[in-house]
Parts: sequence; structure tokens; C-alpha cells
Amino acid sequence: MIRRGAGYLALAALLTEAAWANAPIRSLRPELRPELHQSGDMVRSTSMVVVHIERTLRPRPRPGSVVIEQPTPVTTARPVSAGAVSVAGFSHTAVARSLRPMLRPASFREVQSVPTVVATTTPAIVPKATGRVGKVCGLRSIRGQKVSAIPGKLRGCGLSEPVKVSEISGVRLSTPAIMDCTTAKALDKWVRNGVAPAIGRLGGGPAELKIAAHYSCRTRNNRPGAKISEHGKGKAVDISGLTLKNGAKISVLKGWRDPVQGKVLKAMHSSACGTFGTVLGPNADRYHKDHLHLDTAKHRGGAYCR
Repeated sequence: MIRRGAGYLALAALLTEAAWANAPIRSLRPELRPELHQSGDMVRSTSMVVVHIERTLRPRPRPGSVVIEQPTPVTTARPVSAGAVSVAGFSHTAVARSLRPMLRPASFREVQSVPTVVATTTPAIVPKATGRVGKVCGLRSIRGQKVSAIPGKLRGCGLSEPVKVSEISGVRLSTPAIMDCTTAKALDKWVRNGVAPAIGRLGGGPAELKIAAHYSCRTRNNRPGAKISEHGKGKAVDISGLTLKNGAKISVLKGWRDPVQGKVLKAMHSSACGTFGTVLGPNADRYHKDHLHLDTAKHRGGAYCR
């Protein structure tokens, strides 16, 4: 038994020495798989193992976005139109850079000058002041300044020696009124002898007269073909109300039929008759429902008051 075991060991030693003697220098490469059959996106082997191959790892476009087709190789150079990108090995439709908007041509960026149509109107005649603000028409109670002569745009209009009155007997005017001195003196007399007594102590007395109209070259009541208004001659002024010293206001339109204001306004209307040649109020016609018209026109039968 001992001899047989020793023989086995000797035989094993000889086989091991022979194996090392014939060992390859490098490790053996794995053999190729059986023949593969490719069809489309699928690769099949003879053992029916299915392997999916992804063509690209690019993300899918978002819904609604513009899809740009894959560039196709070209073998010949093709003419590239203006604005296209030419890349070697790709068609002229290939995109080499991001789709940033291109600058507009210089002709588009230039602002084209468009002629502006300006409506031309006849400029209003503004008389120039010829003196400092102070007494005018020879009376200290009339404050204002002299202005240059006003030519008439219509026949019968115009004023040769106008004054711009801003205050009458301590009562200011809401806006300086242009008139002749005859009308300014009549207005001064009416404020002292008619307006102040009619108001009395109500609200502390009159502080301001609301001027609705003064010089204006127009026809009577602005009616076509009518005679020239006394406003166009500098002989008329319209009063639409007044403000008292305590801030209260009296309106011809709203106060004519008021128990308190109506009494004051009607007293003012009556006191103007005679001082002025024409006195018209809300009872005259629809043209005078919101003011008192006062002018120094002379009538054969005396003052016309209504």
C-alpha cells in the first residue's frame, strides 16, 4: 500500500511539471458569441436572446417645440444662402449654434421720420400790457392796467383803448376782464351802489365777482348772421355769481329762484338797470339763464332791462 501511494505522488508530480512547461504566456481571450442577426433596433442571437440598442441618448423635445431633424452627411459642397450656417460634413440646414435671434438690419433699426400733421388754427389775439397794474380810467377804485389796441376779426369788432380790470371798489374779479373805460366806470358804480347794498352784511359782504365773459369778437348769442355783440366792442361783461367774504358762493343758475339768494340776485339785477344800457337775466331768455348780462349800449327808449 505504501509503494502504491508513493507511485501516485510521483505520477502527479510529473503531470504538474509537464503542465507548467506547456502553459501559455498570456491568458486566453473569450470566444465570440454565436452569429448575431440584426434587424432595426433589435439584435437577435441564435440563442434567441433579445438585446435593445438605443440609437441616441438625446432628450425628447417638449410638446409644442420646433423639432430640428438630424443633419445628414453630404459629400459635395452645396451653396449656402444668406443667414444659413455651413458646417463641414453636414447639410446647410444644420444648426451649429443656439437659435438666438439675429440682429435686424441697420435699415430696420433706423427710426423713420414721419411727418407730423399739426392742425393750424388762427392764433387768438392777446393784447399786450402797456402799463403797470394800478388805477385805470382815472379812478382809484378801478384797478387794472392799460393794454394795446385790439383789431377786430369781424367787421364791427375791436377796441381802440382797452383796459384790463382786475378789481372794482375793493371787490376782485375772478379773471381780469377787458373792456373800455365807460363800461369799467359803470361796473364800479354798480358794485358800490347796487351789489354792496343788495348783499348787506350777508357773509361779510362781497369779495369776488365771477366773470363769465368779457371782450369777445362774436355775434349776439353766437348766432350766424346776427349783429355784432356788445362783447365784441368791449362794452359788455357777464356776471355768473359772486363769492362772499366768508367763502359762501351765490350762483345765478342755482340761486335765482332760491328764497335767500334769489332776493339778493334780483336786487342786483334791478340796481344795474339805468347804470347799464342793457341788463338781461334768467327771465330774459334761455341764453341768459346762468348769468347777468350788463352792457353800456345806448337805446332810444332808455335802458332795456329784462
